[in-house]
Amino acid sequence: MDIDWAALGEVFGVSLVATVGLVGLFTLGIVNGSAGKAQGGGTATLARTGAYACYALCAAAVAYGIYIITAP
Repeated sequence: MDIDWAALGEVFGVSLVATVGLVGLFTLGIVNGSAGKAQGGGTATLARTGAYACYALCAAAVAYGIYIITAP
């Protein structure tokens, strides 16, 4: 039994980058959402919109991952 170490390293690297990116994007959404509550006016609306955009991108990434797993 031979292990393809290059392929294993590639999967590890892509998984690491995707995980850090997705967690960072979700964290950015949380920070924008809480900043929107602390401030008022147009800045709050812009921060809330940015938070919703971050959450939408996270949901799209999760949906794409599920699509890749379940695709025939």
